[in-house]
Amino acid sequence: MGAYKEFSRISDDETRKLANLRGLLDFKKNLTPVPIGEVEPASEIVKRFATGAASLGSISREAHEMMAIAMNRMGARSNTGEGGEDHRRYHLDENGDSRSSAIKQVASGRFGVTPNYLINATDLQIKMAQGAKPGEGGQLPGHKVDDYIGWVRRTTPGVELISPPPHHDIYSIEDLAQLIHDLKNVNPDSRIHVKLVAEVGVGTISAGVAKGHADVVLISGHDGGTGASPESSIKHAGLPWELGVAETQQVLVANGLRSRIVLQTDGQMKTGRDAAIATILGAEEFGFATSALVVSGCIMLRKCHMNTCSVGIATQDPELRKKFAGKPEHLVTYFTFIAEEMREIMAEIGFRTVAEMIGRTDVLDYKAAENHWKTEGLDFGRLLHRQESNNPNEPVYCDREQDHGLDKALDHRLIALAQPAIDDRKRVDIDLPIHNSNRTVGAMLSGKVAKLYGEDGLPEDTINIKLTGSAGQSLGAFLTKGTNINLVETPTTIWARECLAAV
Repeated sequence: MGAYKEFSRISDDETRKLANLRGLLDFKKNLTPVPIGEVEPASEIVKRFATGAASLGSISREAHEMMAIAMNRMGARSNTGEGGEDHRRYHLDENGDSRSSAIKQVASGRFGVTPNYLINATDLQIKMAQGAKPGEGGQLPGHKVDDYIGWVRRTTPGVELISPPPHHDIYSIEDLAQLIHDLKNVNPDSRIHVKLVAEVGVGTISAGVAKGHADVVLISGHDGGTGASPESSIKHAGLPWELGVAETQQVLVANGLRSRIVLQTDGQMKTGRDAAIATILGAEEFGFATSALVVSGCIMLRKCHMNTCSVGIATQDPELRKKFAGKPEHLVTYFTFIAEEMREIMAEIGFRTVAEMIGRTDVLDYKAAENHWKTEGLDFGRLLHRQESNNPNEPVYCDREQDHGLDKALDHRLIALAQPAIDDRKRVDIDLPIHNSNRTVGAMLSGKVAKLYGEDGLPEDTINIKLTGSAGQSLGAFLTKGTNINLVETPTTIWARECLAAV
């Protein structure tokens, strides 16, 4: 713990010297402390931690799997990034470890996104933006796409992979709500994330995300790490997560939405103090990416895109990968130290649980940076504004689940009728009416099949579905092998469509 304390001191001093926003904040004095023995245990706090989205391909297989093992041991969450995941990782190792990332990302490139990938997630994260490169997509150089990476991502080895800046099926908050609904249908047990970047107006966008029934909104800070971003974005785009978290918390509370969505943040978080300030500003979960890689052996060579990482992290070179020395125990120890430091701060300022501390900006004070006259005129009033709920019984943190309306899904009938196929792989033929109020059809059925049969799905033509009427937007979303859907439009439907086309 002594070495961590020294690291934490140096890191926090650096944030003050650089005049980072959290470096200009301090805890008020003369607050009533509580005994540290009464504070929430570190074993519970670490469950609020996640590693950042580092894709398989941008980093090596060894580093990617090690982080998943470490986070799963603690009950925390690792993140696949947007590069898919080897389906063989969904089975436990002989020693009981799991190499499956709890958070599986769905980004604009949709690399490796299959029903089996989606059903084996605890959380599904829609990446709308990334803090290190807001408004831009990812780019994996072709020399990092070897045979294995190409197989995992369902692409051709040696070909450069570019994720477009926008999702080509999302042009409005309603489109985003549809994807949230689709993913929830495939995996009803998962939480659906939406990843945004801290920027002016992110609170309004987050309110739309909450109304779109996302379970988690992630506010990503501008200084997050990346191995696939132009220098102009790294240095000049985005805002600090402190601004994004504060605005989002205030908007969600003011509109009575905070209790139905989890607020998560990331972006150069390194210490328990960082996590404590994020909590006070409104966050309840925390992401660590660069620091997690440094603990795993990263020495910041800043050549992630070149495939020549000498410590075996950001490379697919077989010889360099052999040099990877990271162990799950390293990450477990680091995150435990962060949680213990957070507990010490909580005891000092009088909080027994993380939930009590969320949004309590009244315990923070502004402290001008040393040796920097420009910070003396800063006004932290809006950042530290404590938004009160219009309903005194409404908490300022998430305490309930979203209602995704899955009980109305047509797939419940499809699953019941397809049970012989699901259980015994027997051919079934289904004939049902459909209406455009059936927003997503086939996804929940596909999730059931993928859960049992994985990537293989069912034999060809096992489930044959004939639907008569007018379908909603996501007919056949994420359909598994062996399932056919045939839509037969009624004369009324065809007439209405032709009339609309003629307008």
